[in-house]
Amino acid sequence: MSVSELHASQVAAGERFEFGRNWSRFLVLLDDDRIKCAEDSLGEMLETKSLVGQSFLDIGSGSGLFSLAARRLGARVHSFDFDPNSVACTAELKRRYFSADTQWTVEEGSALDADYLAGLGKFDVVYSWGVLHHTGSLWQALENAQKLVAPGGRLFIALYNDTGSQSSRWKWIKKTYCGLPGFLKVPFAILVTAPAELKSFLRSVATLQIGDYVKSWTRYDEKRGMSRWRDVIDWVGGYPYEVSTPDETFEFFKSRGFQLTKLNCGKVGLGCNQFVFVRTHEPK
Repeated sequence: MSVSELHASQVAAGERFEFGRNWSRFLVLLDDDRIKCAEDSLGEMLETKSLVGQSFLDIGSGSGLFSLAARRLGARVHSFDFDPNSVACTAELKRRYFSADTQWTVEEGSALDADYLAGLGKFDVVYSWGVLHHTGSLWQALENAQKLVAPGGRLFIALYNDTGSQSSRWKWIKKTYCGLPGFLKVPFAILVTAPAELKSFLRSVATLQIGDYVKSWTRYDEKRGMSRWRDVIDWVGGYPYEVSTPDETFEFFKSRGFQLTKLNCGKVGLGCNQFVFVRTHEPK
């Protein structure tokens, strides 16, 4: 079974959310300012202003924005994604900005496909932001990803934070959403997000910022180019969904010859902890 066929079968079975369907909306609003912002954030976490002479692997490229940022910083880029719509979006960015460029490859692929990954070789930078916790097998995906990092290379990942029972509740919500018939998905999304939304509205009333609250529903997010409603659907439907603590992630990579060089895990709540590791030695 091909990657796209496997993806389609999981979506049809209610086991996977179609993340890639939203990225076409992002491409419409993408401009030089957003690309520069991506370059800056990538350079900040990797603590560099140039990736010239380095190889960069984007696991789960999504829109392709950070593959584009890495290529503009000078890296040789290999992008892959499990979702065919995401592959198409990444390929479109390559066509727009680096058409016929032999230093940027875009493919369909899975972070759980050991045979596919074994054929890629090793990379100076392996990047996967908010992806591996959606594979359905987080720790296997992390194991596979670390094998792709060259000696002295860096691994930049972002993973959902484990908040205990709150995370467990959201896993149930997400799985339930994906298993519902289409006509029930919107009402379900409204129902499960209504309590938090009511708190947000009342807070805006109490602080006399109702205008800002209204704008949050009528404008597109500057970073992702999506409406707030589309972000709600992304969050509610984002299944498979797995979580980890910073300690678990640190110990996992420490035992595999990595040293943590940068960490962002403060006040993320249900969001993502960000890590940059460098491979200092091969595990015994």
